[in-house]
Amino acid sequence: MPILEDAKKSLETLTGIARPTPDDLETKAVEPECYEFSDDGETPNNPRFPLLVYRHPALLSPKFDPAAVFEELFKRSGWQESWRDAIYPYNHFHTKTHEVLGIARGAASVRFGGANGKTIKIRAGDVIVIPAGTGHCAIFKSDDLLVVGAYPAGSDYDEPKPEEVDAGKARASIAAVEAPARDPVYGAGGPLRKLWRQHSA
Repeated sequence: MPILEDAKKSLETLTGIARPTPDDLETKAVEPECYEFSDDGETPNNPRFPLLVYRHPALLSPKFDPAAVFEELFKRSGWQESWRDAIYPYNHFHTKTHEVLGIARGAASVRFGGANGKTIKIRAGDVIVIPAGTGHCAIFKSDDLLVVGAYPAGSDYDEPKPEEVDAGKARASIAAVEAPARDPVYGAGGPLRKLWRQHSA
């Protein structure tokens, strides 16, 4: 699937077919669900910032490829290096960056927060902001699942499993990742910065 979707993305970018312009993007005000996870000794999670789940914040018009809608939406807010794929079926996290996922197609049940975390059902239209260090693992995914991921501008990417990192170094790296300048859906005026300030106070 990634190869096919990469080809589609290249064609859409080149031709503009099925790809929205910034003026075509429409969102509705959605209050995100917030989930906090503690360090369980294996998965560090994030000591300051909660996981955010936005339920259907963007209008996915049938005129446009839904993956392209999320790519352009995230790009408008400065979240870059987008990709199209699914979600790994094993626990992993990022020690150097936050991540946003836009569910373009299908559905999944994803366990966030490691072995002692929470399994959350997500489906097409949802957006999930995963703070650095927060474990995520697909427990179930539909055959047609398609996810768009992106990262705040200037981020440094990694994706280790818990056993692949030095725990102390990983925790120090995660704690040093600051809140991004803009909410990936709503930009500078979105709820992410406010919510993350409240939880880090």
